[in-house]
Formats: sequence, C-alpha cells, structure tokens
Amino acid sequence: MTGIHGMNGMSTAQVQDELRRGGKFVVFEYCVSVLVMSFKRCSDVYFVRAGQGTFGMSFGYTLMSLFLGWWGFPWGFIYTPRCLATNLGGGKDVTELVLCTLLAPRYDPSLG
Repeated sequence: MTGIHGMNGMSTAQVQDELRRGGKFVVFEYCVSVLVMSFKRCSDVYFVRAGQGTFGMSFGYTLMSLFLGWWGFPWGFIYTPRCLATNLGGGKDVTELVLCTLLAPRYDPSLG
C-alpha cells in the first residue's frame, strides 16, 4: 500500500479498521491555466482517517487553483470553481476504486 499519503506504517488490519470507522481515500483537484489552455488534474491519493479533516491536505492544491487556474479562457473559469468546491468539500472520494485496485487479483506473467 505504498504511494498513498497518510498510511505511514499502517498495517492492512489498521487500514480496514479505519475504513469501517469512516476513513476514506481521496484525491484533490487542481487547475493551471495559460491563456487558452487549462489543465485540470488530480493529486496523489490521500488516506483520511476517521474524523480527520482534509483542509491541510488540500491547501496547496486549492491555492494553486486559486492563483493559477483562472487565467485560461474559457475553461479556467469553469474548472477552477469546480476544483475549489471539490477541495473545500473534502476532496473526491476514491475509496471504492482504491479498494478494487488493492484487492484485485494480480496478473502473474509466469503463469502463462
């Protein structure tokens, strides 16, 4: 379970317990624009423990969108408010996707 922020040293059992208590996996959105080009992207995945707030996790992405997102026409004016709303609303919940990926059977090329 490496590559997911906020899971430092947690065992699978601890993660499952946190998920049962209301924890989740989220991504944050950000927008960067330059004149007629706007780029809307997602952050890495973050693990949010039950009862933990996301403001600190989303702060950098929110600021980036706030200062760099508006400058593209027309998509900067469309993407930026959406990114801000997503981030200020706690991020986009991707728990089901992460769990499907983690629990999916692994392809083993040696099996043919």
